Amino acid sequence: MADPGEQRKFVLGRCCIFHWRGKASIIIPLITLPILIHGLQNDMAEFKCMWLIVTMALLWITETLPIYVTALFPLVFCPLLGLVNASIVCKQYFTDTIVVFLGGLIVALGIEYSNLHIRIALRVIRIVGGSPRRLFIGMMSVSTFLGLWISNSAGTAMMCPIVKALVNELDANKIFPVYMTQEEEPVEEGDPPHPSKITIAFYAGIAYAASIGGLGTLIGTGTNLVFKGIYSERFPTSTVEITFANFMFYSIPLMVFVNISLVIIGFLITHMGLFRPNSKTGKIISEANTNRKLMEDVLRQRHIDLGPMSCHEIQMAIVFAFMIVLLITRKPSFFTGWSDLIDAKVVGSSAGVSFIVLLIFALPTQYTFFKYCCGKGPFTAQAIDALLSWEYVLRNIPWGLLFLLGGGFALAVASKESGLNVMISNAMQVLVGLPNILVQSITFISANLLSAFNANVVVANIVLPILCEMSLALDLHPLILTLPACLGISMVYFLPVSTPPNAIVTQYAHIKTKYFACCGILPTIIGISVALVNTNTWGLIIFPETKSFPDWAMKIKNETKI
Repeated sequence: MADPGEQRKFVLGRCCIFHWRGKASIIIPLITLPILIHGLQNDMAEFKCMWLIVTMALLWITETLPIYVTALFPLVFCPLLGLVNASIVCKQYFTDTIVVFLGGLIVALGIEYSNLHIRIALRVIRIVGGSPRRLFIGMMSVSTFLGLWISNSAGTAMMCPIVKALVNELDANKIFPVYMTQEEEPVEEGDPPHPSKITIAFYAGIAYAASIGGLGTLIGTGTNLVFKGIYSERFPTSTVEITFANFMFYSIPLMVFVNISLVIIGFLITHMGLFRPNSKTGKIISEANTNRKLMEDVLRQRHIDLGPMSCHEIQMAIVFAFMIVLLITRKPSFFTGWSDLIDAKVVGSSAGVSFIVLLIFALPTQYTFFKYCCGKGPFTAQAIDALLSWEYVLRNIPWGLLFLLGGGFALAVASKESGLNVMISNAMQVLVGLPNILVQSITFISANLLSAFNANVVVANIVLPILCEMSLALDLHPLILTLPACLGISMVYFLPVSTPPNAIVTQYAHIKTKYFACCGILPTIIGISVALVNTNTWGLIIFPETKSFPDWAMKIKNETKI
């Protein structure tokens, strides 16, 4: 008979393992309760806001509640604690920035719905060639391009089936070993085989490329949109408006350089034997190159099997290109944009993206009814579908991300209205006198490491408001700290949980964390280094105002002190 003491320990252990969220949901509010009590007793709004932010941060980090549910806390506690009016808080959950994000996701689903992404991928990899290294570069290029214009998680999700089909073809034609042997990586019976080093490069490569592509435009990742929303809310009088065009011109050179570094250093050398012909991987790749013609024939046949571009694909390609043009030319700053020509209230990027969404649901996939109208064909008995189905959108849109973005914007408003930003600004005075590059390095690396273990949108919502106040305290232009930190939060490659693309490919390809960490550490170091250099060189050309502390920021700082 089991010892009662041992049995109690066993039950307690299982309780801690399976019911820790229930305990944490009680412990976390108790830990932060003194902050709230101090704020209530002394009627200090900044401490009430601090309690809300600290509690949400702990719940986000521990995932005691779903992170999307935690993002709804401001809807309850901002009005309840007298921080912000309920109507103002609710507006933060459907701002111009969030509409742009939602519209970008819908356009991404339209591309996926039409299978246009498959045609683009096959076309690119046919152009680059059939050797493993060239196929890898082709996949990275497509993933980077998709990451530019749609969310990096959506781009990765699109690329995974394409990589899987390619890997299966390589396996079927014995081009190179696609999976590790039982001796290399033992696998339990019933578990899927573990991908080989080269296969890991393909999967991790598309994840990293999508993340890097997401750095290039405002709609590439939710982190960029969080940055735009928080910056615009905290500094409404800023003479530097963050537009689609200037953000793209700032970050694309960085993105391209990092991407090239990742391809050459991060993978081709370490995972594909480049410059190492006598290594095991180098010999495998050399042998695979002898079958290059076979692989090119397979890819050509797959491309032929797709047939000519359908009317559906052609229209989606045109609509997609039109969206890019609208976003870039809205307010490019170096010439008059279309929004400047409209004699109306300020037109945000959401107007252009929403127009594209309306087009996607309004345009038909085919125009066979014209034949009937012209007397050249029978009447079509079936209804003609639109370019995108609303049911498909409902099933595939990550609605929780919209709450997450809105929660961050609501916290930014609460921090400003409660005076918490004043407290933070005063606390940052200890950093006055440090060199700018040192402050940048500290903030950049801290944000990067924090996002390695948490969702990057969550980290952006926590870190960026603090950096806004830090920049005022140190008499630095806010973009000097917030913009590189925004990019740094997305440039974490060494853990599956670091970014959505990492998590997607890890689960899809069954890659163990230790292998993912090995191939991601070097790219992360490269990314940090290049971003710091970019901010202090190319960034000063795109945003020359950042060379000095602007008058509008000084005015905000003085108002904050008052």
